[in-house]
Amino acid sequence: MQNLQNYWDAGVTWASYRKQIDDLLLEGKTTAADNSPAILEYAKLNQARMRRLETRTELDTEILASLKNLPDGLKILVIAEGWCGDAAQVCPPAELMFQALGLETRYVLRDTDTALIDMFLTNGGRSIPVFIALDADSNVIGEKWGPRPVALQELRMGWLKEGMPFEQQAELLHGWYAKDKTLSTQSELANWLNSLG
Repeated sequence: MQNLQNYWDAGVTWASYRKQIDDLLLEGKTTAADNSPAILEYAKLNQARMRRLETRTELDTEILASLKNLPDGLKILVIAEGWCGDAAQVCPPAELMFQALGLETRYVLRDTDTALIDMFLTNGGRSIPVFIALDADSNVIGEKWGPRPVALQELRMGWLKEGMPFEQQAELLHGWYAKDKTLSTQSELANWLNSLG
């Protein structure tokens, strides 16, 4: 059983993660090593997406009610980055769900220590966000969840196979999230959490 106590201890709360992103953007930086104009512009869009989702996400009461018998001491370690489009779409509703359930979370940046993400690859890639369930002693429980809902992941794999340009993929990806209104994220996270009990 993998113990991730050191990563949990190095992680920050959602509020600290969001403040870090906001503070860096004020300095013309992102959480990335590359602070090119393109990545900065994308990071600003994602900052706006997070703000909107933090205030406008409506948690589905039936989905929340379906969460029963979660493991005692359950806590969630999240690997993300401020510039990541999927993290901007998935983390705010996920965090709202975790808060509603009284679950503690910690956020770690993917590129600060890639040894962690390399334990939780998606199709061999370092896709984020990734959600890792831990017990009270920070041992990993079950499988990770992420980086995005299954239906969107399948679409994204198809776009990659087609060689679709990143800008076009990003437009389709964020369009999908807007139509879905976080329901797939909420539903899949609930199924994931229920699988841990």
